[in-house]
Amino acid sequence: MKKNTLIVALILLIFFVISFLTNILGPIIPDIIDSFTLSIGLAGFLPFAFFVAYAVMSIPSGILVEKYKEKKMLIFAFTMAFIGALLFAFIPGFSVALISLFIIGIGMAVLQVVINPLLRTAGGEEHFAFNSVMGQLAFGAASFLSPMLYSYLVTNIHTTNDSLLFSFLNPMVPEDLKWVSLYWVFAAIAFLMVIIVYFAKFPKVELKADEKIDVGVAFKDLLANKYVLLYFLGIFCYVGTEQGIANWISKFLQSYHGIDPSTTGAIVISYFWGLLTIGCLLGLALLKFFDSRTVLIFFTIGAIISLLAGLFGTAEIALIAFPLTGFFASVMWSIIFSLALNSVPQHHGTFSGILCTGIAGGAIVPLVIGGLAELVGLKLSMLFLLFTLGYILSIGIWAKPLVTNATKSLKDIFK
Repeated sequence: MKKNTLIVALILLIFFVISFLTNILGPIIPDIIDSFTLSIGLAGFLPFAFFVAYAVMSIPSGILVEKYKEKKMLIFAFTMAFIGALLFAFIPGFSVALISLFIIGIGMAVLQVVINPLLRTAGGEEHFAFNSVMGQLAFGAASFLSPMLYSYLVTNIHTTNDSLLFSFLNPMVPEDLKWVSLYWVFAAIAFLMVIIVYFAKFPKVELKADEKIDVGVAFKDLLANKYVLLYFLGIFCYVGTEQGIANWISKFLQSYHGIDPSTTGAIVISYFWGLLTIGCLLGLALLKFFDSRTVLIFFTIGAIISLLAGLFGTAEIALIAFPLTGFFASVMWSIIFSLALNSVPQHHGTFSGILCTGIAGGAIVPLVIGGLAELVGLKLSMLFLLFTLGYILSIGIWAKPLVTNATKSLKDIFK
């Protein structure tokens, strides 16, 4: 199969944009709370509105891609992101934010479904594993950079900075809602992606049998398998944990340690995503030598210890411990997903669709934490993450995949 380098580069750019638009909620939640005088419980509906779109669109997207093909679905996805971002930029308000985030979430859910089969075809099956890792690196890089962009925008808008960017943004953004400038940038990025995708020439993608989603017999067969539900809950708990930490640590640091969310708080979230990306690379190396279940157990224990240190330690400890939770969470998604697919003999495409609906954990867990915070405070409510992390830890104990990851001993390396 001929490798299409330009399309591979475009897909890596799409990975970057997905992350750039997805993982910005954590840094801006404290600003949204202050701007609209929200309770923490109400603020929990912000990530809910975004991630519930994955529950709604993951499986339908797989069906729609087969009918309308990749290019049209990519244009649709970025158009939705453009509409959602522009709506929020023009009419900043809490109710509009919920609608906007849901619309953007629909676009991101479609993108997640389209890009992996497209990457396999454009990059060649023999390069798929490598290109997938490159995609995750692009995803991580965007998560690292987006909080920095937010910090840059809110500290420079409505100041003496008269660059072209701020000359445009200053009259468009209210002085008391500086963070809204981010959504003007998002709208511009999404519009640019629509144009790029429109003029790009895509290869014909033939979905493999195990990449197709079958909502008939395959769906019923999978739902009859208890491990399907158990692994669905695993993905649910992972994304819930990831977003529960990323969305609330800036507000936690502001509330308990008086840390400015637009500067230091944003940097902490940036480091969270940065260490999560670095952890992915280390995880790849460790999986060459250790069973994935063992790696999952040790990394989950590390995440639990880091979370507790961040919640109950001093400000100095929290600034280190919270980013470390990202490092230890780094291997969870890939290990849980691979254990899941390796635990059923067939219907992998449909199973992947079911697992992707588990991304809705990013909607539910932050919402639960916000609701509990109204009753017991944010510090104690974040202990709810011990339940999600505890479930992930249990996967390393009860998982019995049909195929285990290949490992090498040190003796093998030096042969």
